[in-house]
Amino acid sequence: MLTQEVNGETLVLTLNHPAKRNPLTQEIRAGLLAGMTRAEKDPAIRAVVITGAGGNFCSGGDIESMKEVTDLAAGRERFRETHQLARLMVGGSKPSIAAVEGWAAGAGIALALCCDVVIATETARFMASFGRIGLIADFGLLATLPARVGQGRARNMLMTGEPVGAVEAERIGLADAVVPEGKALEAALAKAAVIARNAPLSIAYTKVAFAANFEALLSWEREAQSTLLLTQDHAEGRAAFAEKRPPVFQGR
Repeated sequence: MLTQEVNGETLVLTLNHPAKRNPLTQEIRAGLLAGMTRAEKDPAIRAVVITGAGGNFCSGGDIESMKEVTDLAAGRERFRETHQLARLMVGGSKPSIAAVEGWAAGAGIALALCCDVVIATETARFMASFGRIGLIADFGLLATLPARVGQGRARNMLMTGEPVGAVEAERIGLADAVVPEGKALEAALAKAAVIARNAPLSIAYTKVAFAANFEALLSWEREAQSTLLLTQDHAEGRAAFAEKRPPVFQGR
């Protein structure tokens, strides 16, 4: 479900479940954590590129598995590994670049924005639609999204759940560059090579500075999302998603 390949001084991690647009399953999260940990420990790896197979980056979290959360303890445990990955991506020493083709939705946009640089193709689309399944944005997105686009635009994206195309994403700072279709990985590898010319400790300390206050957000997110996973609205959101119908939320 996730492949690792070393390209020069860059470790390429590819989400590889194209039939479902590369959902961020627990298995793939574990693979990403293993890859980022490998990069952190290996001085020969100077950067990480994260991409998706089959023309999409990541369709979001595994909604089907969310029904397995039946109490607060299970909800909090669900975020343990996810938050280890988020901490390593945002505050670890190795820079990461997202190479986004197609959809980066839900947890997919959160994964992309945990990266230091976002490269998108012309048909890439970003969407933060957590409210449609009765949840808040997680994986640190409540910190990383406003840091990139400002609070006003972040509120609009999070409260409407409407998609943002590649051109608009670059205009508002959500993406750092837009490249032709099929060229995201190539452009991301080129950017990784540029970053690798800089002193590793300079990069590491720069990332630590930008990660200030990120831990507090993750702690709050863990408690809030664990609670929301047990609500009737979330159950309704899951059911509506499976049945391909609009949800009817009651605020409970």
